[in-house]
Parts: sequence; C-alpha cells; structure tokens
Amino acid sequence: MIGRRAWRFWLPALLAVAHATAGAAPSSTDTATRSALVGQAVMGILGYTRWPVQPDVIRLCVAGQPAYDSALFDDQARPPALAVQVRRAVADDPALAQECDAVYLGGLKPGARRQVLRRIVGHPVVSIVEDDAECAVGSMFCLDVQPDRVGFQVNLDSVARSGVRIHPSVLQLSRRRPSP
Repeated sequence: MIGRRAWRFWLPALLAVAHATAGAAPSSTDTATRSALVGQAVMGILGYTRWPVQPDVIRLCVAGQPAYDSALFDDQARPPALAVQVRRAVADDPALAQECDAVYLGGLKPGARRQVLRRIVGHPVVSIVEDDAECAVGSMFCLDVQPDRVGFQVNLDSVARSGVRIHPSVLQLSRRRPSP
C-alpha cells in the first residue's frame, strides 16, 4: 500500500507520464524510452489501486508479446514503496484470476485477448492492455503509447465489475469512454 508521502510523489509522476508533451526527436532509444514510460504508468496505476483484500505484494502477470514490457521486469525501475512481483504468464492459463492481482497484455490477437479478459471478469484483477484502441471489451486500462508520452483510457464498467477501487484522480487522467 502506498503511504501518504508516496502518494504525493506518484500522482504528479503519473500526471507527467500521461500528459508529457512532444519535443524530442525520434532516436534509436525510442523503444527503451517508451518502455520506461509504460513502466511508470503501469506502476502508477497499480499504486493507486485498492483490492478488496490488499495484497502484501502485487502479483503482476505479463501475457502475450508486449512491445513495451521491459521496464516492468526491471527491479530498479519500480518504486521502492510499491511491492510488485512481475512474472510471465501464458495467456490461456486458466489460473490467471487466482494467481495474478494484475495482468498486462500485449501482442495478443483480439480473440486471445478477449479470452484472457473473460477469465478474469468478476475477479479483483486489474487489466492493463497495450494494444486495444477501443478499450471496450473487458480491458480496464488501455494504454496509448506515443513516441513521447503514454496516455490511457479507462473502461469504468470493467473497473466496477472487478471489485477493485481506483483512486479518482487516476480516473480523471484518462480519456473516458462510454460503457458498452
């Protein structure tokens, strides 16, 4: 759980990631930069999430072939106040809802992504998706990865069905989409 001091740090950091402006020319480190921004956004979202039973260590499962997941596995990139264990998971693992507090999906075909999301619906599992422009079918958070910033959309219906609570300030950062 994030303490009051960490809260004061992470909300502005998440704001900066979500609303960073253009200015840097593309370079060979674009993927590394995007990965770092994605890592900050994901950790910020997880830091402002409350589960019905708060885990001591948040179990983040990465499934598929995400393009920007490298920073998630970097222990140095994670905030010390947030205990997160990251592991690779198989997308068709029927135990995802029991073994993961959050899932990060990327590089999955739409059918495979829907299958994963159907498995976790109704469970207190945060879903963050890298490549779902619609953000309408089960995904809670859909990242919008740009060369110089990472924004996100939130599916409020999926959040409500999950039983987790997301800090209102994080929800205000997103571009809200109507529930289907």
